[in-house]
Amino acid sequence: MTKARDIVTADATCIGAEETVLEAAKKMAELKVGSLPICGTDDRLKGMLTDRDIVVNVLAAGKDPATVKAGDLAQGEAVTIGADDDAAEILRTMGLHQIRRLPVIDGHTLIGIVALADVARALPDMNVGDLLETISLN
Repeated sequence: MTKARDIVTADATCIGAEETVLEAAKKMAELKVGSLPICGTDDRLKGMLTDRDIVVNVLAAGKDPATVKAGDLAQGEAVTIGADDDAAEILRTMGLHQIRRLPVIDGHTLIGIVALADVARALPDMNVGDLLETISLN
């Protein structure tokens, strides 16, 4: 069965927890991505930062993106998948948490991100359609 490590987009670029949201936004623009993993000084995943987080929790709240730290927006424990977890677990986790991007870890090391599109390419199956419907409902 297909495992997360087989379909992961490797080399995910982290934003440091102590870096500013402005730096994160610039990095997102440069990489042409809508989210970045937030990593601590210990190289452990602290959470995910999305462009929506920046708009809703910083800009709309009247905060200065040049002073707000990326780590301040990490909420609780990050939802992840293990590198050796199978595709069914990826689909279950994405559906349960209604997320489209899932960090893949091997032990405590971030090895990349699995996006819904990665799963769809690897598993052209009705399960992917069901997942997309579940995520899109909210």
